[in-house]
Amino acid sequence: MKHTYKVKGMTCNGCKASVEKNLKIVAQVTDVAVNLEQEEAVITMDTHIALETFQKALPEKFTISVKEDKNSTTSIERSNSTIEEEKTKLQQLKPLLLIIFYMATASILLHYKAWSWREFMLDFMGLFYIVFSFFKMLDLKGFPASFRMYDPLAKRIPVYGWLYPFIETTLGLMFLMRFETTIALISTLVILGITTVGVTKTLLDKKSIRCACLGTALKLPMTEATFIENAIMIVMAVLMLLNIF
Repeated sequence: MKHTYKVKGMTCNGCKASVEKNLKIVAQVTDVAVNLEQEEAVITMDTHIALETFQKALPEKFTISVKEDKNSTTSIERSNSTIEEEKTKLQQLKPLLLIIFYMATASILLHYKAWSWREFMLDFMGLFYIVFSFFKMLDLKGFPASFRMYDPLAKRIPVYGWLYPFIETTLGLMFLMRFETTIALISTLVILGITTVGVTKTLLDKKSIRCACLGTALKLPMTEATFIENAIMIVMAVLMLLNIF
């Protein structure tokens, strides 16, 4: 669906680019076309998104409002909004949950004959990094912009966002090949610890942005599931470093 909004505060092409970039990162937004002269933004989205969500995504200098449409009525808009908001978080996160389920299943099947919690966790963590880095690799240009929206280190050091998919691939191979696993575990604590801080702040601020955990190929919203997946990896790393298993 497409909706047209009025955007005040744009004075140059730089402003136009900033508005487009920040609106595109909002979860469930698939495309944004900004007209600088008419001060309008045509936003294509999968589901209805509240105006407040767009306002929070924009820098303070910009103000967004709904463009009046004489051919539509308030009752129709409210009806459409209610229907589209029925899509639950579970439905939105279905791709992420399926991927985690398959990775866990594969890790279990690799060791079900000679069960070892440590071996299971090493394989799960290795597959986690390899699979997640694969999706990030699909759009190496778009991923850093989404990642910077919530990762504290990527905000301060932009090149970190570009290197992150390659770092994940390296860590994945280290776990799967059982190469310097202690270094990989410590790296996991540091890298995912930093990201989790950013995710927690985003959730507490109730910002509606896209989760970059699976790159930009799958438009996933930032939810508690992002925090949980990072927490699982951190807990596994801590347990193995403490030699509990």
